[in-house]
Amino acid sequence: MSAAFLGLERLGAGEIILIVAVLLLLFGARRIPEIARALGRSINEFKKGQQDSSAPDKADSEGKKSE
Repeated sequence: MSAAFLGLERLGAGEIILIVAVLLLLFGARRIPEIARALGRSINEFKKGQQDSSAPDKADSEGKKSE
């Protein structure tokens, strides 16, 4: 996911500080690292799923070209 896709290129320092403060109030300082880790793992699994789903398509198209 790119920053442009998420709309993060327009965020300034003040907005980022405000978002972090709200997250701290909602979840507490102890839960933030756990949430960040889970988000990172989810993004990695999503990327792996995208690569796995596109791999058979490439193999099929290569097989059709060689015939």
